[in-house]
Amino acid sequence: MLKIDTHAHILPPDWPNLAEKYGDDRFPVMVRAEGRHRIYKDGKFFREVWANAFDPEVRIADYAKFGVDVQVVSTVPVLFSYWAKPNQALELHRHLNDHTAELCRRYPRHYAGIGTVPLQSPTLAIQEMERCIEQLGLSGVQIGSHCENWNLDAPELFPFFEAAAEIGAAILVHPWDMMGAASMPKYWLPWLVGMPAEQSRAVCCLIFGGVLERLPRLKVCFAHGGGSFPYTIGRIEHGFRMRPDLVATDNARGPREYLDRLYFDSCVHDRAALRYLLDVAGADHIMLGTDYPFPLGEQEPGSGIIALGLPPTEQARLFHGTALEWLGLPLSRFADDTE
Repeated sequence: MLKIDTHAHILPPDWPNLAEKYGDDRFPVMVRAEGRHRIYKDGKFFREVWANAFDPEVRIADYAKFGVDVQVVSTVPVLFSYWAKPNQALELHRHLNDHTAELCRRYPRHYAGIGTVPLQSPTLAIQEMERCIEQLGLSGVQIGSHCENWNLDAPELFPFFEAAAEIGAAILVHPWDMMGAASMPKYWLPWLVGMPAEQSRAVCCLIFGGVLERLPRLKVCFAHGGGSFPYTIGRIEHGFRMRPDLVATDNARGPREYLDRLYFDSCVHDRAALRYLLDVAGADHIMLGTDYPFPLGEQEPGSGIIALGLPPTEQARLFHGTALEWLGLPLSRFADDTE
């Protein structure tokens, strides 16, 4: 059975040293020394990465052990650089997108790609998204759960979503710059608590802000199983009903009415949680996603779906059917891998 991982991050083996070029240490820099690859940000060590973060053939072999055929690759959110001057961020985004497109051209049966855009400038973001789709052959773009002081309902961002709906771009929303980081620095809480909350904030803003209402063709997937949103939908809907004066200020339709418009990946790390997500959203709106190759990712890609013991037709939907629909790609694009 064809298996497509829709949430897999990749880095180029190198990218422009914009920290040096623009005198701004906030730009991430890859430093290679003694066979190690380390990322520095803000002038200090951020993360070490290994070959599976950038070597396409290492990744293919790694995935093959679990029967996964295709990775839909996207950049690592630390490279979003939404704080940067738009033209400087665009320079980085274009390099990343060119790398992703080249990877997909070299390994068309193993990789599909979604790009990245300087969301702090919606005009440049639209232009780069159009380049990704129309010139580079990518299927969409990944964006953060917010952009600096803009939540996803910000009027400034609506033209970007409008353009995405118009050209049929798949949008992957990924948590980024986690809320509460300053007030809960211990125990990795920004990633364990803030990250799920980021996704819920993003979903609620697109619903309550009327973005989804105004753009019925917008195709949005929320990484990490939508964070805490699916598991607090009861509270969110109750608040909508009980205090419409506070919640329904920009959109009069209830949040559950949009569940058949949203996509989620399967990266929830718990069998009961994934089964509940299926109950809430349905198999037609859930797709395999692992957060490969990072520690918070599913360490055995596809194991969460397999553990549910679903009927073959439902498994097929989660492993590739929903992904192909979201990406707007035909099954024949990858069919040779399953022969």
